Amino acid sequence: MSNLSTKADDILRCARSLIVAGGYNSFSYADISKVVGIRNASIHHHFPSKSDLVRALIEQYRAEAEAGIAELERNVSDPLEQLRAYVGFWEACIRDATAPFCVCALLAGEIPVLPEAVVLEVRAHFRMLSDWLTSVLERGATTGRFRLAGTAKAEAEIFMATVHGAMLSARAYGDATTFGAITRPLLERIAA
Repeated sequence: MSNLSTKADDILRCARSLIVAGGYNSFSYADISKVVGIRNASIHHHFPSKSDLVRALIEQYRAEAEAGIAELERNVSDPLEQLRAYVGFWEACIRDATAPFCVCALLAGEIPVLPEAVVLEVRAHFRMLSDWLTSVLERGATTGRFRLAGTAKAEAEIFMATVHGAMLSARAYGDATTFGAITRPLLERIAA
């Protein structure tokens, strides 16, 4: 059984890297087959359709994000340091190219052409991230750690959009330092 789950994990890892490289419509099962070294039929065994594959990938991605946020909540109590750690995670991923872009942010740009099941997962990721950022900003405002110009919810949406936009800018310019140049002033703006 572990060999089957390993193949499924290999397929998901490959699909993730292909999506980050080119988006939903940039790859096929044949592309995965070449990279993973299995037949298309084997991929279909694990994931009957591309929509099933990408939905499972987003579910996995969301679970990883939720686990990362939970760990951050356990290990870092200060709201500003939580946001710095979140931004720092992405800055490191972009710098060393381990995860140069949020998969859900990429897919959000493709929502008009995505299957509904994938759209629902992408939106659920954005809601989860927004809810967490809102709670961090609320805690920071309550303790005097943050100076918010609007509601915590509105600031959370601005924060999330800025981080995702900074990823896009770093990619567009081909310069990982662009991400930090955009996100550092964001953190400075809200710090009291």
